[in-house]
Amino acid sequence: MVKQIVISVIVLYQRFISPLKGPSCRFYPSCSSYTRQSIEKHGLGRGLLLAAFRLCKCHPFHPGGFDPVK
Repeated sequence: MVKQIVISVIVLYQRFISPLKGPSCRFYPSCSSYTRQSIEKHGLGRGLLLAAFRLCKCHPFHPGGFDPVK
């Protein structure tokens, strides 16, 4: 139940807020897509932990690139 609520919040962000910001993520898939995929694949706890590590890499000094959920 909580997992579906978190995924729904991510989907709302992707549909309504993200388009207003324009493309700014240096990774593919985007950080919000990565978070959604990691939660779907690994569950809420581990998925959010993976997303937190990914967000820590999202800064101007990291080259970015292709970084799929493992």
